[in-house]
Amino acid sequence: MVDALPRRVGTATPDQVPSIHRLRRDLEEWLHAKGVRQWPRGEVSREDVAVQVGRGEWRCAYMPGVGLAAAMRLLWSDPEFWGADATPAVYVHGLMVDRRAAGTGLGEYMLDCAAEIGRAAGAEVLRLDCVESNHVLRAFYTGQGLSEVGRCDFRNLFSVTLFEKEL
Repeated sequence: MVDALPRRVGTATPDQVPSIHRLRRDLEEWLHAKGVRQWPRGEVSREDVAVQVGRGEWRCAYMPGVGLAAAMRLLWSDPEFWGADATPAVYVHGLMVDRRAAGTGLGEYMLDCAAEIGRAAGAEVLRLDCVESNHVLRAFYTGQGLSEVGRCDFRNLFSVTLFEKEL
């Protein structure tokens, strides 16, 4: 199925906001049904996504037969989780893969694209966080060469594991 992977990941445009938001809501429901406490339902509004798209934060990938198959936010700082760390880094947030594209290698592809974008911008590391209780996702990130480098309690709501990979 690797041949079905998108050839490039592009910066989201305003017309993609509804698709990004719908993918997020679909995955919130899927996680909830699986008993995974990661993304509370309705946590991210369409307006939130629109603002983030306007700032150029979202990257999207499309696949035939799926449409929007994956999306992620790329940030250049993340003081809420990582503090005032001055290390040049690209931060991946909200990585989403449509369930119809699960198992195709698209998650790995998106992380590779994030690393490539980060390197081109001068980042030394790729960083992300993952809710501590999602052991499947944590194992996926470890399998992609990211190392667990810490944890952070988020607003007394939940804890996240911090991951990092040198670029």
